[in-house]
Order: sequence, then C-alpha cells, then structure tokens
Amino acid sequence: MPMRFLIELLTVIAVCNLMVAQSSQPAAKALTEPSAHLNDFQDIEFRRYTIKEGEREHFAQYFESYFPEAFEQLGAIAAGSFFERGNQTGFTWIRGFHTIEARAVVNAAFYYGPLWKEHKKTLNDLMADSDNVMLLCPLSPERGVPVLPAVDPVTEANGAQGIVVAQIFAVKANSVEAFAKQAETMFASYRAAGAREAGVLVTLDVTNNFPQLPIRTDGPYLVWLGILKDNQMLEKDFTPVAERSLQALLATGLIRGTPELVVLDPTHRSRLRWLP
Repeated sequence: MPMRFLIELLTVIAVCNLMVAQSSQPAAKALTEPSAHLNDFQDIEFRRYTIKEGEREHFAQYFESYFPEAFEQLGAIAAGSFFERGNQTGFTWIRGFHTIEARAVVNAAFYYGPLWKEHKKTLNDLMADSDNVMLLCPLSPERGVPVLPAVDPVTEANGAQGIVVAQIFAVKANSVEAFAKQAETMFASYRAAGAREAGVLVTLDVTNNFPQLPIRTDGPYLVWLGILKDNQMLEKDFTPVAERSLQALLATGLIRGTPELVVLDPTHRSRLRWLP
C-alpha cells in the first residue's frame, strides 16, 4: 500500500472518529442557539501573517471564501480573522481545536486534502510570511475564545463590526501564573471600561505535533483578547486605562519588556466581532 494513501486513509478514519465523538455531546441548547455546539476549543493558534504589499484585501477574500467552513466541517474553528491596524501587510486569524491531538488530525486532513491542494498556490503567492504563530490554551477552561455565530449575510450585510484588541505579554519563565494574578486587576478595569473579554490565553508548552506548520518557541506568553464597540471606545475608554496600567505591570518584574497592543479590525466574515 503506498505510504501517501495509507496516511490519507488513517487521517479519514481519525477525522470520522473525532466527529462521532463530538456529535455525542449534549445538543439541547443547539435547538435555540445554532452555534451552541461550537464550544470547548482548548487549543488555540494565534496566527499572524505578513501579506505582500497591496494584497491583503485579496488574501482575506480568498481566505473567507474557501476556508472557514472547511475547518468547521473537520471539527476545528476559524474563530476570527482581522486586519492588523497600523500594519498594511498584517493579517491575523485565530483557529481553535478541541484538543492538541485534534490539531494534528484536523491539520493533516486539511493540508493533505483536495481544497488546500486546489487553492494553496493562490494563497501562498500572496503571503510573505506565515510562521508567526503562537500555540496557546486558555488560562482556565472558562477563559477560552468564544465562538460567536457566523456573520449573517442578510442581517449583517455590512459584515463584522467592532474592534478586537490583543495585548501580548512576554512573561518570564515560570511566572505565568504569578503574572496572571497581578494582571487581573487590569483586566477587570478593561471590562469596566466597556471591553468584552474574549479570552485570556497562555503559551501551550508542548511539542509541535504538526511540524509542517511552525509555531513560536520563544515563550511563555500571555495574551488578553477583548472586543470593543468602536473607535470612540478604543480611544476614550480603553486606551487611557491600558496606558495607566502599563507601569504597574512593568514594575512586577514578571515580564520581558513592554507589552504589545495589537488593534485588529475584523474582516467581513469574522466571527469574533462586536454584537449588539
């Protein structure tokens, strides 16, 4: 039996087993909330791409046309996709898996499958770099990235609205838990300023089980995600609070330099967005 055929066969079997396991989860809530079954994604890829100059909009159109439903069908989720503000070549997206084992299975099914085979040249030709990827997990089970309903093409004709912010802290070794406790007061102040917390994530320190897709090994990191309504909330409410908190965080001695604050504008079909 040819090795490639064997790999594809084992991948199909693994994906089928994964989907059967997921379908056995309680589904009563899904009767009223169609996306309610899309939960418990405990392994998160925070993927920051560099797109070739002038091609970012095109990349997003291709990405959103072909891939979100493919990941969902395989048991993963494209939880959000964004243009990085202030960086005309920055495209960021968040992908979730139920477990680290599911990450290997789903990625194998996708990247060895027919959809990627058809479109990979088009997408790869638009990218300058795709290796800036953090593999993360929720600080605690309830602080994962929420999977919001898919953008409705009828009632949300203008596409995803709002702003997402990602604050990235390079934490000193063996200090993630201590830093998270110190930062909790600041995170509470963000929420008090109107931000909707959308995850507190930390580096998942495991061996890369799908080495075809590199991940960063310069951690640990803690990433806070929040959703803001608009620029007014960003500039008048959130930013002043973040700036006031900065010196206190640096004074903890638990982080390796100034945190990075990334402002992300949702692409047209991003699930992670501001909803009324």
